Amino acid sequence: MFEYFYNEILRRTIVSFGTLFNAISIKQEGSELRIPLAYGPTQKFLARIEQSPDLNKPTAITLPRMSFEFTGLTYDPSRKVSTVQQFKVKDPAGGADVKKSYMPVPYNMAFELSIYCKLNDDALQIVEQILPYFQPQYNLTVELVESIKEKRDIPIILENITIEDDYEGDFTKRRVLLYTLRFTAKTYLFGPATSASKDIIKKATVNYLTGPNSADTTRNVTYSVTPRATKNYTGDVVTNISADITATTKTFDIDDASSINKDTYINIEGEQLYIKSKVGNKITVLRGQDNTSATAHVKGAPIHKIDAADNALVEEGDDFGFDGFTTGLIWYG
Repeated sequence: MFEYFYNEILRRTIVSFGTLFNAISIKQEGSELRIPLAYGPTQKFLARIEQSPDLNKPTAITLPRMSFEFTGLTYDPSRKVSTVQQFKVKDPAGGADVKKSYMPVPYNMAFELSIYCKLNDDALQIVEQILPYFQPQYNLTVELVESIKEKRDIPIILENITIEDDYEGDFTKRRVLLYTLRFTAKTYLFGPATSASKDIIKKATVNYLTGPNSADTTRNVTYSVTPRATKNYTGDVVTNISADITATTKTFDIDDASSINKDTYINIEGEQLYIKSKVGNKITVLRGQDNTSATAHVKGAPIHKIDAADNALVEEGDDFGFDGFTTGLIWYG
């Protein structure tokens, strides 16, 4: 607990929220004007406008413009899931590593979007370009955790709109028409994503004991199983078929059987075969193993060997078989 991690989820959500409104424009006297957008509190921009009342100053803040800010964070119990449940994902970079993370915690992020105008028509143009997309929510897809490429649809809900028209004072005071749109983003906060490769079970062992007690048993049998790959992962071709075979052929010649052993598996064009025996370059097999279909193959078809190297590359979610062996004293009576 409390190990350092930083998924940048809040930052990513803030940036994604801002991108929704960074391409709004209006028309004034036939010309199109892009509305500038900045991140910052509303009062900062209002103070800046009031401190530059001279409308002829080239450094005065131009209107209209928009700003947004992140104003609060609250826990959302309605979206809560099990706090101990984990999920695993394959390495997004294509490696063999598997990463795990606990289920995310739901939080609501509060945002305010402020629209500053001196003409009411400018404000209406901006607001009318925003409101049709929120009924009352707009789903925004955000990649929350880069290390596992976790993407979520974040609902952005428009809560309310307020309007302020502050036009008191003399003619030197700039009029500021302020529209404030308040939103809630239903995001998720993830904990650290750690490697789960060491948690994957690669061998299971069962001990059978019979007798009056564990210290005095009349039968002690140990059965162990390990995952067995049901496809070739390495891509290495060890030899080829010497002649055409049909879907029912069980004994046939191959070019070189030196690297193929009895009681192992091979793969020919997607069909899994079990080697029952080998004499020279002639092999006898069981066809269509591991839920594959026996099909005809032509001369020269490549043969892939499935061995320990492929077993080590079995990934989470892949189909696999089992290799097992029994040791100990077995009584038959």
